[in-house]
Amino acid sequence: MVRRVETAVLLALGTELTTGSTRDTNGGDLAAELTALGVAVARLVALPDDLTAATEAVRAGLREADLVVTTGGLGPTPDDLTREAIAAALGEVPAVDADQVAVLQRLFERRGVAMAAANSKQAWLIPSATALPNPNGTAPGWWVDTPGGRLVVALPGPPREMRPMWRDHVLPRLRAIGLGMDRAELVLRLTGVGESALVDLIGEGTLRATNPIVATYAREDAVDVRISAMAAGGRSAVSLVREAEKMLGPRIGRFVFARGAETWAEAIARRIDGQTVASVESGTGGAFAGLTGGSRWLVRGEVLRTLAGDLRQAAEAARKAGAADVGLAIRVRPRGVDLAVGIGLARPGATTRVTRMAFIGGEAGRRRAAVIAAAELWRSLAQGDPSATGH
Repeated sequence: MVRRVETAVLLALGTELTTGSTRDTNGGDLAAELTALGVAVARLVALPDDLTAATEAVRAGLREADLVVTTGGLGPTPDDLTREAIAAALGEVPAVDADQVAVLQRLFERRGVAMAAANSKQAWLIPSATALPNPNGTAPGWWVDTPGGRLVVALPGPPREMRPMWRDHVLPRLRAIGLGMDRAELVLRLTGVGESALVDLIGEGTLRATNPIVATYAREDAVDVRISAMAAGGRSAVSLVREAEKMLGPRIGRFVFARGAETWAEAIARRIDGQTVASVESGTGGAFAGLTGGSRWLVRGEVLRTLAGDLRQAAEAARKAGAADVGLAIRVRPRGVDLAVGIGLARPGATTRVTRMAFIGGEAGRRRAAVIAAAELWRSLAQGDPSATGH
């Protein structure tokens, strides 16, 4: 009897992956989708074209998970070993299936070419497997029901073939047998605090807990705190996540500028309450415009080679030039190996200037400078007066 799918292992096969010649995008996409569906992904592994390694990986996956998904290794050549690995892991022998040969022959006839003998390998099946149609290529997939009720799904490697097969032929079957646990997740996006400082603020006990799980991730534009939970003890996953968020509020709430996948542009739009901003920047390579460009609240964005003079005056000039509620001036200058970020903010009758450091140079430093400026703007909007942000 097939068991409900609550855990999964993902295996990407191909020496091109382990040598770095090709990057595995399939694994990340599948892991994200399964996680969102409440399936815990135990491992995501890239493997070379080695039958022993692939066979043991399939066996190990079946020992620890309800579902093993493989991508790649379904081609017609001798180094395409996924079918052999699954067969060996289950102790079964692959054989050419007449129906699948007919499907392949019709495909090659439509293309006006003869089917090579090597392609007959793609018509293999084992007793536990059924074929998954592949209208976008010559490699059918496998759906394998193992004696213990666990599943193996073999998908082709090219994303244009893998994704439709997963979407149209695998997910509906997984949903029919029962897919995922009651799972919830919340991402809090933080500014003004480093990942290491969060360890003390959140506490090691909280960070080591297993349900809910609280984890930190340093991103280019923020530090994310992800809270995830599975239903347990008669409590829903959502209630466990909300309880954790409430507990974290006094510790990190003052740093939270956004939730989920919300961007800086969206976070500022939510706080700006109909106001408009005009900006001028230099030394950034236009990084602030790149970070926030296209936002309705940014009515004017100018990028200059140099920006001389007092930044408060520059911010006021930008505000007037754009007929905006808020003027923002950003000037980035090297300071050793780092970058000094000067920021001017102006509203009618109130201006201020602050200097922050981007502790990195080059293009990455310019992008960080844009984030620093966005954070200053965001804070000033909360306080209603840019003069409250400092001097």
